[in-house]
Amino acid sequence: MRTSLRLIPSFYRGIQNVTNTCAVERCMRDAPVARLTHSRLFAHKVQEKEIPLEDKKLDDLIQKAEASPPPAIEPIDIDKPRFPGSRSEWTEKLEFLMPEAYPGIPVYRVMDRKGLIRDAAQEPKLDEPTLVKMYQKMTLLNYMDRILYESQRQGRISFYMTHFGEEGILIGSAAGLDDKDLAYVQYREAGVLMWRGFTLDQFMNQCYGNEEDLGKGKQMPVHYGSKELAFVTVSSPLATQMPQAVGSAYAYKRAQNGQIVICYFGDGAASEGDAHAAFNFSATLDCPIIFFCRNNGYAISTPTSQQFRGDGIASRGPGYGIPTIRVDGNDTLAIYNVTKAARDISLQQNRPVLIEAMTYRIGHHSTSDDSSAYRSVDEVKHWDKEDNPIARFRRYITQKGYWNDEKETQWKDQAKKQVMQAFQRAEHKKKPSPEELFNDVYDELPWHLQKQRKEMMDFVRSNPEHYPLKEHAKMGAA
Repeated sequence: MRTSLRLIPSFYRGIQNVTNTCAVERCMRDAPVARLTHSRLFAHKVQEKEIPLEDKKLDDLIQKAEASPPPAIEPIDIDKPRFPGSRSEWTEKLEFLMPEAYPGIPVYRVMDRKGLIRDAAQEPKLDEPTLVKMYQKMTLLNYMDRILYESQRQGRISFYMTHFGEEGILIGSAAGLDDKDLAYVQYREAGVLMWRGFTLDQFMNQCYGNEEDLGKGKQMPVHYGSKELAFVTVSSPLATQMPQAVGSAYAYKRAQNGQIVICYFGDGAASEGDAHAAFNFSATLDCPIIFFCRNNGYAISTPTSQQFRGDGIASRGPGYGIPTIRVDGNDTLAIYNVTKAARDISLQQNRPVLIEAMTYRIGHHSTSDDSSAYRSVDEVKHWDKEDNPIARFRRYITQKGYWNDEKETQWKDQAKKQVMQAFQRAEHKKKPSPEELFNDVYDELPWHLQKQRKEMMDFVRSNPEHYPLKEHAKMGAA
């Protein structure tokens, strides 16, 4: 879906919204610049009014106004509806807008399921190193998921969420952004962080909550964050990141720093009130933000058919005045194209853009979920085998001559080795010191919490049989 914005000076836009000369005179009474052109714009209805020359700047403005031709003004049709907030024509036909009567929003794609380009004009001009990097990051994320998922099943970590089936969305969109663009995420966006340079050790440290975890063991596993990589820390409640992302985008707009905000969310989060508030605020405040919806078919166990009516999430965009597109989420090249184009629109026009990426969640919602209770194994196998984003992208780069079976074997061995080594290092690191409970809350710890910290440290030291301090980083002096 293509959109464009024709910028109209607010003065002339105001003129188009009034229906008579008297109203125009009232709205311009206190507008100095407007008064300069008032007599020329409406010479056919009112007499020219003398304007006092208060200073040289005003005199210069008048001379410029007289020297330039009057702007063309479209004639006002007094028989057209002029209700605020709508673009309408009159009708005498009593007819409701029925959602079933509208065609579905099309799904943009670049390549088919066999990895073949459908339209050469749509193929992005990406070089071999970039395409190979994209494939390697997708597969590395997949290997990391497998190891950490099994780690949870073995009781080594407490929780995990995989990205199976959505690797193309994450890597494709990350590649289409500037690495300094601020990312607000839900919880299934580790691939974006991996693309930006978050290391396997950092992922493992966070999931194990050891002493080198950036969050110091205070967050659940998969709740990553990195200020250095412009990636806001994951928060569990759905959609809370969405209005916050709009606030950051508004700040970016005021700062004019050349960056945008991207906010990832799922189809389940789109049903939260925070999502609607975020859409509306971003549109009315003209915020440079991309709303990126991963529509993977399920909100935990709730299928989309039970979650909303209408044509998906994309159909909501136009209602809020947001440029919108729907894309094949398993087509990494299409994801790259739409993200890059959305960034250009958002940055150049200072407005939000909505992307709905259609995909399928192959894995369970999390390690706390058993998806076989609400969907068939055959359904999952179909998507995994017939429309897997990794397999499709591999076919594409193989056809380009950038990949082959030998490289695949070498890379698999290398990637698995990297993941296992990071896993082993993280598992053998100590847990954070218990006193970390009191850190990073106040800039300067209040006296009563200093007292509590001392009491806690004295207590755990005097009860070593209950507190295995050898497994934790050393505590400071009491």
